[in-house]
Amino acid sequence: MVLEELEVDIISEINQREPAYNIAPTARGLVLGHGAGGFETKLYRWGLVPSWAKDAKGGAKLFNARSETVATTPSFRNAFRKRRCLVPASGYFEWRTEDGAKQPYFLHHPEGHLMMFAGLWEGWRASPDDDWLHTYTIVTGEPGKVSADIHQRQPVILPPDLWRVWMTGEPDEASAVLAAVPEAELAYHPVTKAVNSSRNQGSGLVEPTGRDRPA
Repeated sequence: MVLEELEVDIISEINQREPAYNIAPTARGLVLGHGAGGFETKLYRWGLVPSWAKDAKGGAKLFNARSETVATTPSFRNAFRKRRCLVPASGYFEWRTEDGAKQPYFLHHPEGHLMMFAGLWEGWRASPDDDWLHTYTIVTGEPGKVSADIHQRQPVILPPDLWRVWMTGEPDEASAVLAAVPEAELAYHPVTKAVNSSRNQGSGLVEPTGRDRPA
């Protein structure tokens, strides 16, 4: 399958899913993986639980994995070797302290294009008789010129020509992707503080507030 066909098929599959506007760690989010039947979308819990963990409680803290150490960190290295995925998103929220209060911002592609974050997934169960719990984490790296205004890290955003090698390549190829991923185009605007509660949902959460973008 050529790149353009792969991109169209993936985005078409994602667009059939119900959108979620405010996903927080431990909530279920959409991931794209590669299985026996090819590329497929799944709903997994955000916050990776390593397969060797005694319980699932620690997953809430493992919602991000640093690109610089993901291949060697015990919690992530097995998933990095065998279970890499994409996490589709129209954007993401970050907070910046302004006048003593945290102001949320929505970071997104300037033209509204869907983005794909580099991710890892894992399966865990307490015993062989239990159902599998599937979880994922988002790989983060150094910020680009735009996102550095808001936060010191950002998700690793992969262009379409790197989707396949990230999901199906050998570990050294995946490491090369992380080392050479191009800077993503991003824009941002302030949004309502209603995003501070994951109970709040709806497209209004990503709409700009009346504030001007800071210099």
